[in-house]
Amino acid sequence: MNHLHLSSFATERDLRLAIIEAGRICYSSGLMHANTGNISVRLGNDRVVITPSKLCKGRMDADDLLIIDMEGAIIKSDSVRKRKFSSEGPMHLEIYHQLPDVRAVIHAHPINATALSVAGIPFPDDVLQEVMEELGPVPTTGFSMPDPQSAAEAIRAHVKNHNAIIIRNHGAITYGHDLEHALNYLELLESVAKTVVTAQTLGGVSRIPAEIMSVLRETYSKKHS
Repeated sequence: MNHLHLSSFATERDLRLAIIEAGRICYSSGLMHANTGNISVRLGNDRVVITPSKLCKGRMDADDLLIIDMEGAIIKSDSVRKRKFSSEGPMHLEIYHQLPDVRAVIHAHPINATALSVAGIPFPDDVLQEVMEELGPVPTTGFSMPDPQSAAEAIRAHVKNHNAIIIRNHGAITYGHDLEHALNYLELLESVAKTVVTAQTLGGVSRIPAEIMSVLRETYSKKHS
């Protein structure tokens, strides 16, 4: 059963199951490795269900998840498991504060998308049509210090105008109306990045002609205005 489509009537248990399913998909797809990455879903207007730190997202169960307030304070957790709030949680909260309509956020370390930033290559929007048809432009942040607030500050200026952001030499973050949207953006981001990396090894990357890109960008702009 697909738990990723979340209605406005979703219960806390529904949200926990959705996160568990998304975590298993991300882990089995190679989008999250070992205990990296984080997944969260908004619970009402003032709470968030989120994965804890230092736990494999492919081997979680519902009681591992935390409920936090919009400032990052834990308001519900399993007293036996004693899970902790991730240092990457502030990135999720930055997005929720800026975009009240966003209900789900995924932070992952996809290999190819991250490799582009390590190589200093901007994520291209003119290689595959589906970028401008679905994902939209994807910025890459500057470097950030390894502390809870620096990554949130790094993405801050990009949040409102994008569906996905690459965090330089770190990973990526995607978000949407539910986990289905956030996961689709993440999968598409990595698919495009993998295509670019593969094309580079085969001899180079060809670009969509400028006249076609002009139409694609105009269509995307109208769709998302």
